[in-house]
Amino acid sequence: MIRLSQLAIYPVKSTSQIALTHAQAGPFGLDMDRRWMLIDEQGYMLTQRKHPRLCLIQSHFEANCLIISAPDMEPLNIPVQPSGNIIKATVWNDTCNAYDCGKQATQWFSTFLKIPARLVFFPQNEQRQVDLDYAKKGDTTAFSDGFPYLLISQASLDDLNNRLSSAVEMKRFRPNLVVEGTEAFAEDKWKKIRIGDVTFNLVKPCSRCSIPSINPDTAEKSAEAVKTLAGYRMQNNKIFFGQNLTSEGNGKLEVGMPVEILL
Repeated sequence: MIRLSQLAIYPVKSTSQIALTHAQAGPFGLDMDRRWMLIDEQGYMLTQRKHPRLCLIQSHFEANCLIISAPDMEPLNIPVQPSGNIIKATVWNDTCNAYDCGKQATQWFSTFLKIPARLVFFPQNEQRQVDLDYAKKGDTTAFSDGFPYLLISQASLDDLNNRLSSAVEMKRFRPNLVVEGTEAFAEDKWKKIRIGDVTFNLVKPCSRCSIPSINPDTAEKSAEAVKTLAGYRMQNNKIFFGQNLTSEGNGKLEVGMPVEILL
């Protein structure tokens, strides 16, 4: 039987994951996934692609706050429902309205990253349409790169690790949903699945950037995993690993739930 084996969110885009046993699938993806983002002085997103130290920033939720921590830094408390000035924030080619999370957060992140960095929050009433080449009108996401969900099978990672001199963890690839009980890359053939009461459409293979080369525990780079994937997962000069998803409706997900292949 195919089952959901891992759930994860990344509350601040490009920072460390929070592993979950259950989560709510909502209008932007899993609840609180990538609702926050760091931007530069021009309002453009900051990611691990240029700033690997982002992976060392961790977070957890406590008493209606997101608690941010990082090496040699005092914890930073961010309200789960912030309010403040609305400013513009850009993810790739999409410019969104966002709440400015304030001077204290700006100072904290700028100090740790050693560059100007402002924290913003994606408002509940903001609409960021998923690319209509792959999704239907009304499919939305927050500050993800482009899609509300990423799914990878454990067997696909196992296949990669069997080719590596040193195994890598799934969290390098930053999925929201991990499934087990399949053959390697079985997800490439799926079009529609159901987990609990939520139906997901697998709309686009995920093309990979340099972020999986970064060790999420140390921020050190090692290209072996990406180079190995390039040897057998390259198509049209892009490396594909995992599948991007949209959902139909909302619902609760729990680790251990069966995964039904609909198409």
